[in-house]
Amino acid sequence: MIRLKRSTGRPRATRATALHATALVLAAGLALTACGGGGSDSSSGGQAQAAPSVSQADIDKALQTPTELTFWTWVPNIQKEVDLFQKKYPAIKVKVVNAGQGEPQYTKLRTALKAGSGAPDAVQIEFQYIPTFSITDSLLDLRPYGATALKDKFVDWTWKQVSGSDGQVWAIPQDTGPMGMLYRKDIFDKYGITPPKTWDEFATAAKKLHAADPKVAMTNLASNQNGVWMGLLWQAGAKPFTTTGKDSVTVNVNDETSKKLGTYWNGLIKDGSVSTDPDFTDQWYQALNRGQYATWLTAAWGPVFLSGSAKSTSGKWRAAPLPQWDASKPASGNWGGSTTAVIKGSKNAIAAAELAKFLNTDPESTKMFASQQFLFPATKGVLTDAAFVAEKPAFYGGQTVNQVFSDISSTVNTEFQWPPFLDQTVNDWDETVGKSFADKSDPGAALDQWQSRTTTYAENQGFKVNK
Repeated sequence: MIRLKRSTGRPRATRATALHATALVLAAGLALTACGGGGSDSSSGGQAQAAPSVSQADIDKALQTPTELTFWTWVPNIQKEVDLFQKKYPAIKVKVVNAGQGEPQYTKLRTALKAGSGAPDAVQIEFQYIPTFSITDSLLDLRPYGATALKDKFVDWTWKQVSGSDGQVWAIPQDTGPMGMLYRKDIFDKYGITPPKTWDEFATAAKKLHAADPKVAMTNLASNQNGVWMGLLWQAGAKPFTTTGKDSVTVNVNDETSKKLGTYWNGLIKDGSVSTDPDFTDQWYQALNRGQYATWLTAAWGPVFLSGSAKSTSGKWRAAPLPQWDASKPASGNWGGSTTAVIKGSKNAIAAAELAKFLNTDPESTKMFASQQFLFPATKGVLTDAAFVAEKPAFYGGQTVNQVFSDISSTVNTEFQWPPFLDQTVNDWDETVGKSFADKSDPGAALDQWQSRTTTYAENQGFKVNK
C-alpha cells in the first residue's frame, strides 16, 4: 500500500524560485516565484483506461450553464487570460485564487484533498509534481475531454511530461524552462574566451579564467539547487527515476552518468574555478551584479529574470546553448515549467477542462503569457511566432535570445521522469550531493548516500523499488 507522506526535511526556501520568477520580476522587482524542473511519464496512478469521451453537446451545454470555477494559480495577473475565457464563455465565472507559490500551494491542496472539501476545480502544478498527485489518484484524466487532440500543439517533451504510462493526460502544459547558458561577453572578451561548445571546453575555459582572475568564477553551481542538477542529468541522458506502475519505481541516482557529472563538477569546484554559493540569496544577487560569475547555467525564464535582478550589467550578457557532452548530438535539460490540471472529483469537470485547454492553447492567451508574464512558451505556435523569436532586448546587446532558447527547446530529451515523492528526494539531495559540493567532499559517496536514502524512503512508503 502506498503511504505518501509529506516530507519532514528542512524547508526548501529557494526551491520555489525556478520558473515563474521571471513574471514576478516584472510585477514586483526582485520577488521570486515557484518552479523547478519538469514532470514526466508519471505512473498509471488512476484511470488505466480513459472514461467514455464527453460529447460536444455535453461540452456546449456545460459552457452555457451558469457555473463558478475555482482556479488555484500563482501566475501574476493571470486574470487577464482568464478574462479572455470568460468573455468567450460568459456563463462561466472563474474565481482565481493564489493559494501559495509552488510547495505552499501543494501543502494546502493535499490538506483539501485529504479533507474531501475545499479543493479547487483547476490548479497550477509544476511538471515535476504531476507524478506526486497522479499516483494518489487526485488528477482527472483529460483524455475524455478532448485533450489528446491538443498533443501536436505542444513541444514533444512537454506533452510527455504530462502523460501517464497508460496514456493518460494529467494536465495541459503552460510554460517551460529549457536550459541554456547566459554568459558575460565582456568577461569572455577580456580573457580571450569564446562560448564553449563542449563541457571539456568549458572546463578548459574555467581554469583559464581562474588563473587570470581568481575572484571570478566561471559559473556558480548552487549547493542548494537540485533543479539545476536534475537539468544537467536530464541533458546528459540520465534516467534517475522511472515509474513502472502505481506502486513500483526504479531509483538510479548514482549510476555511471551521475557519477561522471559529480566528478566533473567536483574537480572544478575544488580548484576554485566554480563556486557553490546558495542561489536566490542577497549574496548571490550581489555577485551577479558585481561580475563574480562569468556564466549562469539557467533556464529560458532566466533572461528576463536576470534583466530585472542584475540591471547594472545591462548590455554585457549573451545567451548560448549549454556546452555538450557530444557536440554531434545537441541536447538540453529542463529546469522549471508548469501546467493546468483538473482535480478529480470536481463537480464542474467539463468547464474546468475547457478552462485548462483554453488558457494554454488559445493563441491570444498563450501569446499574452509570453509577452506580459514572460513565461517561456510550451506551444509550437508561440515558439515559432516571428514577433516572439525576433525580440532583441538591449540587456543582451540586441541578441535574439528567445530564438536561442526556442531552438534549445527542440533538443530537450522526451524520456526524463520524476519520482512520485519529490519533496523527500530534493531534501535528501540537499543533505548529500548538494552538501558534498559545498564541502568539496566526495560526490560519489554523496550520490551513494542519496541513492540509499531515496530507496529507503520509497520502500517505507510502500513502493517496490527497482535498483
